[in-house]
Amino acid sequence: MFKALLLREADGKVEQSFVELSEDDLPEGDVLVAVEYSTLNYKDGLVLNGLGGLVRNYPHVPGIDFVGSVEQSEHPDYKPGDKVILTGWRVGEVHWGGYAGKARVKGDWLVPLPEGLSPRRAMAIGTAGFTSMLAVMALEAHGLKTDSGSVLVTGAAGGVGSVAVSILHTLGYQVAASTGRAETHAYLTDLGASEIVDRAELAEAPSRPLNKERWAGCIDAVGGTTLANVLTQMKYGGSVAAVGLAGGNKLQTTVIPFLLRGVNLLGIDSVMKPAAERRRAWARLAAELPLDKLDGMIVEATLDDLPRLGGEILAGKVRGRVVVDLNA
Repeated sequence: MFKALLLREADGKVEQSFVELSEDDLPEGDVLVAVEYSTLNYKDGLVLNGLGGLVRNYPHVPGIDFVGSVEQSEHPDYKPGDKVILTGWRVGEVHWGGYAGKARVKGDWLVPLPEGLSPRRAMAIGTAGFTSMLAVMALEAHGLKTDSGSVLVTGAAGGVGSVAVSILHTLGYQVAASTGRAETHAYLTDLGASEIVDRAELAEAPSRPLNKERWAGCIDAVGGTTLANVLTQMKYGGSVAAVGLAGGNKLQTTVIPFLLRGVNLLGIDSVMKPAAERRRAWARLAAELPLDKLDGMIVEATLDDLPRLGGEILAGKVRGRVVVDLNA
């Protein structure tokens, strides 16, 4: 038996409870994993609170990320004792996820834990950090170089933003971090931001289709009006990697930045990313993300903390990366 956070639906409302499950309760899959750590992402906050229509079938175990040791395997790539990571593939939404002591999943969804990266640090990275690296890789593939100019990160104090600021700084980019929380300025500067941009500067609808060129690249976790503003401020040939919608999913803009400045808007999907690119991104994270900075982002948590933290992350009150210890 092992502890799990289970969601049930009653009268149209989602209820959370802590329960004891057995392996027989788990869904089908060819690999059984003893979960060591999970984490908390914005999407987890939505699931925990029954928002977004992400979960259709209850009862349900949430948690879109986990890391742990293989206990049983019918998959040719994995054997008992292997350390593995899971992010994406709609685990924690359609398939039961990582907020339990054990998980049974498809081996094709797993990635080996990179050498030199501890399980705890892997979940400090999680979907947020994995998404950040995919965004950096997309910007680089579209011509971003360290001498191109300043790179803006919006929602910079959140999970995706924190890792993005740290990675970009480590790679030699000049980083501008946008946030509305003054108490995070020192945190972001320590991660490598050389400029802090008040999110209020980007919060009102742009008054014209093109504004002064400011950014060679951008990793945008906000969407909505913020993204519309950023597009008007991109340098010629610059690219925006869109990774989130904390500020809304509607984009009211014009085609002018794309036609007159050759701006690229790049959609970043971390859920269904093919295995080869997943492994490449995780290898780069293990090699290029400064682990001391990563440790400074970590907020320690247990399963018992998740009902509270699930609301806080939706309210923008969580800084950095929550690491959930399943053995605590």
